[in-house]
Amino acid sequence: MSVTNIHAAKTNLSKLIDAALRGEEVIIAKSGKPIVKLIAVEPPKLAIDRKKFFGALKGQFGFDWDEWKRMDREIERLFNEGQIFPERSSQ
Repeated sequence: MSVTNIHAAKTNLSKLIDAALRGEEVIIAKSGKPIVKLIAVEPPKLAIDRKKFFGALKGQFGFDWDEWKRMDREIERLFNEGQIFPERSSQ
């Protein structure tokens, strides 16, 4: 356990933080009386586990390339053979 006065804690804060991260108990005192304990905080857990998130739907969807090619041919046919300006209905 390390006890440090406020003035010394201000100048050595990064060292005190490193000590707390190593698991040491760091106490900051005012006029020789302990007032604050410096401890490391556990990082919050992510709501989404990134390793499980990416690729979670892998294999659950299929893609029909043959259907895609048929659709391409239909779009190409409409583009080449379709009318540029459809007839307007008379009003």
